[in-house]
Amino acid sequence: MAQTVVSSKYQIVIPKEIRNKLDLAKGQILQVIARDGVITLIPDRPLEELRGFVKGINDEGLRDKEDRL
Repeated sequence: MAQTVVSSKYQIVIPKEIRNKLDLAKGQILQVIARDGVITLIPDRPLEELRGFVKGINDEGLRDKEDRL
């Protein structure tokens, strides 16, 4: 498991193995979410990169518009 340390300036370094696995680049924007004591970093991806990522998804049982909040 990869580990990192929070610096005195509250900065962290993402370990190389994780950067390579997620194909992160210098200047990459990450969304930071804190929930129930867990910090999650989510890389922003261009919309073009997301095109077709749900192709063939099973939409059975999805909510109708009337069910949405």
